[in-house]
Amino acid sequence: MIRSMTGFGEATANADGVHYFLELRSLNNKYFKTNIRLPDELQALEPEVESHLRKRLTRGTITCVVKVSDTSASAAMTVNHGALSSYIEQVSKTPQIADGTVTLQLGPLLSLPGVMQAPTDEESRIERARKVLKGLLYEALLHLVAMREREGVFLVEDLMGHRSVIAEKLAVIAEQAPSAVEEYERRLRLRVETMLKDAGVRVEQVDLIREVAVYAEKSDISEEVARLSGHLDQYQELLDNTDDRPVGRTLDFLAQEMLREANTIASKSADSTISRATVEIKGAIDRIKEQVQNVE
Repeated sequence: MIRSMTGFGEATANADGVHYFLELRSLNNKYFKTNIRLPDELQALEPEVESHLRKRLTRGTITCVVKVSDTSASAAMTVNHGALSSYIEQVSKTPQIADGTVTLQLGPLLSLPGVMQAPTDEESRIERARKVLKGLLYEALLHLVAMREREGVFLVEDLMGHRSVIAEKLAVIAEQAPSAVEEYERRLRLRVETMLKDAGVRVEQVDLIREVAVYAEKSDISEEVARLSGHLDQYQELLDNTDDRPVGRTLDFLAQEMLREANTIASKSADSTISRATVEIKGAIDRIKEQVQNVE
């Protein structure tokens, strides 16, 4: 199935007094790249989050933002009473404190290094977050992939339109190719007869045939037309793909190959009808090359 690389998905959950919010954004990228933003206390989960994303997505720049609001009692930091007592004992020996000139304030002491410490159940906090985030990632990815698929429907319509143009113009080229050789023979015969008319010399038929044969050999585009037609068939198969296999890179490569054949046709044939048709084919291929940059 054709999917765009642009998408958005989010999910929220509440568990044990903790509110979790997860947001996913996806933009175009030739490769897979992640930008994961987790709260400091959950940084250890970053490799796992990336692994979940990589299993479901193959291309694009994926931004994952996780926000956590903990209103439970477990969010409170613990007081290191030993450290606090040591600070109080040392400060109390200060003369101004000892004689009552300055009053000892507890608040500033709490901000001293080592007094306030993170909850001791940090491991269990991470374990709870791991379970919740796994579910949120699954839900957000469903929304993001669904949006990518909706965008993919429009991409297919546009890409099929360009294929129709190429197929139509390729049919014109295939029909015109034999006539191009006949037209060259007619113009060659007329030019030679005109040049030799006053000299009273008659050109041998075999010489004309030999010259036309050389031209036909050099301007033969049947192989290029056949290969380009084959590329269009493969292009159609990729657009009709119904599984989860990503086809963006294959389409990009195929567009390059189609352009190669079109360039060869243009260089081999001097026929004006074929030249005009080739220009339109190359224009359609360029638009395909731009559009497939959006395909996963």
